[in-house]
Amino acid sequence: MHNEISHLESLEAEAVHLIREVLAELEKPALLFSGGKDSAVLLNLAMLSVKPKKLWIPIVHIDTGHNFKEVIEFRDSIVEKNSLNLIVGSVQESIDLGTAVEDPNSNSRNKLQTVTLLETIEKYKFDALFGGARRDEEKARAKERFLSHRDTFGQWNPRSQRPEIWHLYNTKHNSGEHFRVFPLSNWTELDIWKYINLRHLELPSIYFAHKREVVRRNFMLVSVTELTPVLENEESFITSVRYRTVGDMTCTAAVESLAGSIDEIIVETQATRISERGATRVDDKFSEAAMEDRKKEGYF
Repeated sequence: MHNEISHLESLEAEAVHLIREVLAELEKPALLFSGGKDSAVLLNLAMLSVKPKKLWIPIVHIDTGHNFKEVIEFRDSIVEKNSLNLIVGSVQESIDLGTAVEDPNSNSRNKLQTVTLLETIEKYKFDALFGGARRDEEKARAKERFLSHRDTFGQWNPRSQRPEIWHLYNTKHNSGEHFRVFPLSNWTELDIWKYINLRHLELPSIYFAHKREVVRRNFMLVSVTELTPVLENEESFITSVRYRTVGDMTCTAAVESLAGSIDEIIVETQATRISERGATRVDDKFSEAAMEDRKKEGYF
């Protein structure tokens, strides 16, 4: 047990060091917060980094308007409890302005988050955004550095990325450019759950097993909602599920599970052989390069 905690403490120390470096070097950082488990861990690390002071940087949520209500309720509760400054970038507002255009053949707004995110960065002149991406999630994230340089258009270019040797970070950038910062890069899904258990962090209820009406669609369990109704030739059923990751309800599937506690989820996670995005993210199924393309456009 001692070695396990030492591993988590090492990850924690690495993340805290990076956060403190960025807070010291950049002028207008902010923290992306979706209300998910990685966001909860990231927020805890950020607050730990500035103790005994209160976290002063803004918390930014890019809201598609299609989020699970449990997640929005959790977000608002955490913000109120910790007296945080919440900035919400609304995809609906981008649609109303005409800068984001909905796909008539899809009700998912997940891709439109990129437009709203870049508009939010431009509006508030952020020069760094902390995000909860991990390298174990999928291939596009696996090649990311701790500090991901983005150009004046918010786009990612592999040739613009800087070497990171001995935890030394180059934060120099031109006006209008910014960094995405990933303190959880070296964490795994299992590390996240063990850390949540260690630090007794709160999470939205949908991460734990509950009864829900779902349909099987593309080998995934999709929740039946007003945005994801039962389609022709589909049959809904009620079963015990939980969510391994949280996103837009139009593209996030559940997994069958009886795990109602963190300890049970840890056991379940240790046994799984499918990544959380591979098992639950419908939008990643469209093509192998889907996330890579979105990263280049300015996503995550």
